[in-house]
Amino acid sequence: MTQSEAAIEHVFLNVFNVILPVLICAGIGYLLAVIKTPFDNKVISGIVSKVGYPTLIISHMSINKVDVDIFLNIMAASALAIAAFGAFGFVALKALRLPVRAFLTPLMHNNVGNIGLPVTMLALGNIGMAYAMGFVVVVLTSVFTIGTWIPAREFSLRKLLVSPIIYAVLIALTLMATKTSLPQPIEKSFDILGGLTIPLMLLTLGHTLATLKIGSLGRALLLTILHLIMATLIASVLVRIFGFTGVEKGAFVLCCLMPSSVATYLFIDQYVPEYAPDVAGFILMSTLASILVLPLALTYWI
Repeated sequence: MTQSEAAIEHVFLNVFNVILPVLICAGIGYLLAVIKTPFDNKVISGIVSKVGYPTLIISHMSINKVDVDIFLNIMAASALAIAAFGAFGFVALKALRLPVRAFLTPLMHNNVGNIGLPVTMLALGNIGMAYAMGFVVVVLTSVFTIGTWIPAREFSLRKLLVSPIIYAVLIALTLMATKTSLPQPIEKSFDILGGLTIPLMLLTLGHTLATLKIGSLGRALLLTILHLIMATLIASVLVRIFGFTGVEKGAFVLCCLMPSSVATYLFIDQYVPEYAPDVAGFILMSTLASILVLPLALTYWI
């Protein structure tokens, strides 16, 4: 084996070691659904959103000494990314004569929580995951405001104001800006509680994918290809505009390439149920596509 071949093999082995743990954990969640083990998605999602995410954000952002300016830049770039996904998605859906109300929300919002955080942590370490949280905060804020407004045709500012995640970011940024540490018992408690988040998210991802009712796979494939094209273009442009390099570039690119958010299915199923199977097919197809896309990105782009 030549030196270059050995180097390529080493890279692919490292990528495999990043992706495989995520697939195994999600696969266990899938298996739990197959064998019909009691699994309450709403309870677990509530724990993750109200306890897991906030404690994870505070503990990792403050402990890992994330650069505040870079974190704020990633949040700004993430907001622009979602806006770009929305604008391009709207035009594409109109051209394809697909209902915007049903498909724009899943096209706009990536699964940066269930998949993005574990992948960035394994690929880029705790600092990478801390930067990825900037993208997560923006996506979650958008999902529960704009993401619900599009299919429901209503907007609730209250959901934004009562979100624990927003206040967790404010607390974390204050700690970082003032170079203040939490009292050790609280810091360790937040570290333990935040540690629950990623395993629970991966189990929930697998379980949810196993219980989705799938519609047209042809339409799902078309939307998946559209989403990947948009993600590649948007990530390329915004990385250049914001001058991201190193870990922050890797975290931002990976978040842009994440598949469609599973959470968006719940809103479509509630408000536009006739298209829920097609949206489920898109989510499943884009998730499966990430098994091929993420190793390529990790090998040749990041």
